[in-house]
Amino acid sequence: MISRRSTLMLLSGSLAAPQVALAATPREITWDDLIPPGVPYSEIIGQGEIDEINDTWNPIFDENATKLNKALDGAFIKMPGFIIPFDVSAKGVTEFMLVPYTGACIHTPPPPANQLVMVDTKTPWPSDDLWDPVWVIGQMRTQLQSTDLGQTGYAITAEKMEIYEW
Repeated sequence: MISRRSTLMLLSGSLAAPQVALAATPREITWDDLIPPGVPYSEIIGQGEIDEINDTWNPIFDENATKLNKALDGAFIKMPGFIIPFDVSAKGVTEFMLVPYTGACIHTPPPPANQLVMVDTKTPWPSDDLWDPVWVIGQMRTQLQSTDLGQTGYAITAEKMEIYEW
């Protein structure tokens, strides 16, 4: 015969299990989710000027470019993007910028800060897969920081990464 105490412990454990399973499911987000509610995408681009010497377009962002979606701070997310590597070794990449399209920050002026994400991962991403789009899964933080390639508005500690399949 099972005691009343054992029954209560068994029931309380079974009630907690579904919540743990739900907590481990990442929220799938898109690049549009990085823009705070109420800020239209067209308002984060701003004006710009042509650098005739270097033959480039230099965007001039206003304050909307650094406005971040505070609801994502601490969220466990899954988002797609492309890798711009910072820390590459023989094992792969452990630190990189996640960007919304191929060549962002390299061939063109960088997107605004609220469209760039710094990623740290303990498990290196293979360097032979650098040009493939990826899913990054992990905890997101709102964090403005400057890099040589542009200012980023978000950071993710990646728990898992996988090839993005169309």
